Amino acid sequence: MGKLELKAELSRTTYPGRGIIVGKSEDGKKAVAAYWTMGRSAGSRNRVFVEDGEGIRTQAFDPSLIAGDPSLIIYSAVKVLPNATIVTNGDQTDTIYDGIRNGLTFEESLRSRKYEHDEPNYTPRISSYLSFEKGHYEYMLSILKSDEGNPDNTLRFTYSYDNPVNGEGHYIHTYIGDGNPLPSFEGEPVKLGIQGDIDSFANDIWSSLNEENKVSLFVRFIDIETGEYETRIINKNK
Repeated sequence: MGKLELKAELSRTTYPGRGIIVGKSEDGKKAVAAYWTMGRSAGSRNRVFVEDGEGIRTQAFDPSLIAGDPSLIIYSAVKVLPNATIVTNGDQTDTIYDGIRNGLTFEESLRSRKYEHDEPNYTPRISSYLSFEKGHYEYMLSILKSDEGNPDNTLRFTYSYDNPVNGEGHYIHTYIGDGNPLPSFEGEPVKLGIQGDIDSFANDIWSSLNEENKVSLFVRFIDIETGEYETRIINKNK
């Protein structure tokens, strides 16, 4: 599949669920990462992104509305290691962070995890790892999902991109569309074009997501040489 246009792809379905885009800016100087949440229920929509040191975490907009297992909606979504940034859709951010610090690889760290325990959806866990070493940038994406709804089998896929192309990224998300139960993402991460600066890129994503279902968006541009970064956070709840 060739490179798709970002806005057309994101607006193709009303409910792609949580999504991650990782890639490289048009000028080749910045690593690009984006993560967003969406929700159909009141609980899922009751969230905002807040900064947490160099990372971000989710937080309940109205704490009185929290019900059920909060670990599926309240978690660190972004953490930063020396020469690396982790972006995921769940508390596996901590699993990867701890694993890397203890000498495991990105893929090895995720061996202890599987899809989310939200029967009957069994929402996939999607994760990304952006690595910087002496001016070289590469990234990986992972998805852990059930075997077409069979909870007895976890399917694990890791995709590595060791020479990112200027103005390109890869997009992975939790669902291929709306439904009951929600159907898990299928196939390889989608190749997308990345255009403009951080503000135009963030606006392109936010404006393309379904107005009723979108909740929060995080975007970061990281200077590949220096590690300096810019971050944008957009929350529907204000």
